[in-house]
Amino acid sequence: MPEADIETIVDNMVESDLRGIDSHGVGMLPRYDGLRGDGALNMTPDVRVVNDFGAVALIDADHGLGHVAGTRAMQLACDKAEQFGVGTVTARGSNHFGAAGVYATMAVERGLIGLCTTGTTQRSVLPTFGKEPRFSTNPIAFAAPAKRNDPFSLDMATSTVAVGKLNIARRAGKELPLGWAHDADGHPTTDPNVALNAVPKRLSPLGGSRELGSHKGYGLAVMVDILSSVLSGSFIGGYNLKSGDREQFINVGHFCLALNPAAFRGEGVFEEELDDLIDMLHGTDPVDPAQQVLVAGDPEHRERAIRMESGIPMTETLFNEVRQVAEACGAPFILGNDAS
Repeated sequence: MPEADIETIVDNMVESDLRGIDSHGVGMLPRYDGLRGDGALNMTPDVRVVNDFGAVALIDADHGLGHVAGTRAMQLACDKAEQFGVGTVTARGSNHFGAAGVYATMAVERGLIGLCTTGTTQRSVLPTFGKEPRFSTNPIAFAAPAKRNDPFSLDMATSTVAVGKLNIARRAGKELPLGWAHDADGHPTTDPNVALNAVPKRLSPLGGSRELGSHKGYGLAVMVDILSSVLSGSFIGGYNLKSGDREQFINVGHFCLALNPAAFRGEGVFEEELDDLIDMLHGTDPVDPAQQVLVAGDPEHRERAIRMESGIPMTETLFNEVRQVAEACGAPFILGNDAS
């Protein structure tokens, strides 16, 4: 890949791991190598803006890894928000782009509010009352800057769990919580290998069942595909809706929005009042005195501080998978001799 693309992709993958989002960091390397081997990934894409009108724009990712197009989309959305108060950029012809929260946080780093959603590379989530998957984890990420506190940072799948969490459980030899996933016949399973071997995979929408609100997760997932995929002209879960087929390239779509809070309230006012809101939530009396009430982003901020000091842990299984990718393509393996 071009050096600039490598730097962007590596930075985003490492940032995901630093936050403890292990499902979207270096753990994705074997899958990306598989896409390369299948010819489903353009290694030298010409990522370009194809429509640009005022506060909105459309980027064509030319079927490269999504980290490059996602970064460019959010940074362009931020540029527009600084000029117009709001900026919205979609991307088409892209691919998996890692953790959506990394992109929403790019807006916070520039003093802006960020919202990011993305389509996906596969169909792995069942619509409520459905037996066959029609979309995937369809994440939503939202981040907003504060002053005294760490930013509010929400990064969530609209399924009960991301596919990568099944791999984490597999690598660790742990069972899945009941309600996360289904077997090939659509029945709930706690075995990560059974869930991963289902073709296609069958996860539950957020909520797990109709009685527990899966229709809400289902609705949010479709909203994500409307913004990310339909608006940009991309596929739904890797399938061309018109033909019903998968094609050589997966054609993932992204949606990035940035808002300038100063355009609404004046410089610094929003951040101060967000601090008040976060303080109020943190001050809520907990049920268990040992477990403080948290807000979105708290676990990731804490994990990042720990991993910046002690490094990013890897399971032995993942360590060996990354080594196998390096050996297969002749890349030097520089992580050391043992997982730690």
